[in-house]
Amino acid sequence: MLLTDSVSVSGVRRTADGYLVADARVARTGIQEYLGSEVDPDNEHGLRDKPIVRLYRPPESVFHKDAMHSYAYRPMTNGHPKGAEVNAENWKELAVGQTGGEVLRDGDFVRVPLVLMDAKAIRDYEAGKRELSMGYSAEVIFQDGVTPAGEPFDVSLGPMTMNHLSLEHRARGGEQLRIGDQRAPVADSPAQSTPTGGHDMAEALRKILVDGLTIEVTEQGEQVIEKLKKQLSDAGFQLKSVNDSHATVLAAKDTELAKKDAEIDALKTKQLSDADIDKRVQERADLIAKAKQIADGDYTGKSADEIRKAAVVAKLGDAAIADKGDAYISARFDILLEDAGGPDPVRHHFRAQDSKPNNPSDNGQSAYETNLRDAWKGGSK
Repeated sequence: MLLTDSVSVSGVRRTADGYLVADARVARTGIQEYLGSEVDPDNEHGLRDKPIVRLYRPPESVFHKDAMHSYAYRPMTNGHPKGAEVNAENWKELAVGQTGGEVLRDGDFVRVPLVLMDAKAIRDYEAGKRELSMGYSAEVIFQDGVTPAGEPFDVSLGPMTMNHLSLEHRARGGEQLRIGDQRAPVADSPAQSTPTGGHDMAEALRKILVDGLTIEVTEQGEQVIEKLKKQLSDAGFQLKSVNDSHATVLAAKDTELAKKDAEIDALKTKQLSDADIDKRVQERADLIAKAKQIADGDYTGKSADEIRKAAVVAKLGDAAIADKGDAYISARFDILLEDAGGPDPVRHHFRAQDSKPNNPSDNGQSAYETNLRDAWKGGSK
């Protein structure tokens, strides 16, 4: 896993040919604080979303024989290359200097000589970009514990292998990584040709705006705040998405209800009154009676047009109305009805019955008496 660390530079001098030479502590033992996403980017151990992970670098890892050899002759860069190590393929593009070969243990620190050879990197240094950050790889041991000094940690490192040394603005470890016994101020301008370095704790604080308030925090604090702000923003977006989806569902339901209401209103307009029903029943009965005048048959279940057609076909045959429309068939029906004798024979029969005297209590007595009275007229044998 590729990690980075930061320290400050001291013992700076300029050579006759313009190079900047210094002696610096570039690594230390103890605990450093990292973001969870730095040590567990794939979240295999559940640390990716943890704001602060305490990483312990024991002396046996920092001062391991192979680790000490790897500090020597490392390329220097002006900022860490993004997502890549320095190698033979990109060295010419990235390198601005290198470390020397005299690697020493200095208490809990590792000290190495270095030289900056790139003019822009030297100008950046003179403008205040004073700290150093090692880019290295190491096995991360995902097991918590407590240091010999009693400090708890979340993960620890195995032996370290250095890749490059980067010139940076801010140190991860803060003031304790300051190099040298004196604390000299940062150069105010590039005109100072031999800055002495040093690390002021105030330089490690950054001013950021949070909800309208300006606060000072460390680099790690700024990263944590930005991450929390992003999480709040994502949560707000997700809530908006849920609300939008809910509104869409409600709108669809409202549309569906409105459609049902329209259908109900349409059905209400189609309902017939009692008078309308009586009228239609009478019209149908009259039509069936007329059809039976033309040709007696079963007209049950047929529409008005079908009744007329059936009567005409029964009277004249299919050929008479082949390929003819409803208007033609209706006209032939009316002509056949006129030929059949005009008025409805059923009604004529009932009207004839109504014209005869009717005495239901007579029981044939009058006819009997008339026969007795007129019997002599016909003669009996």
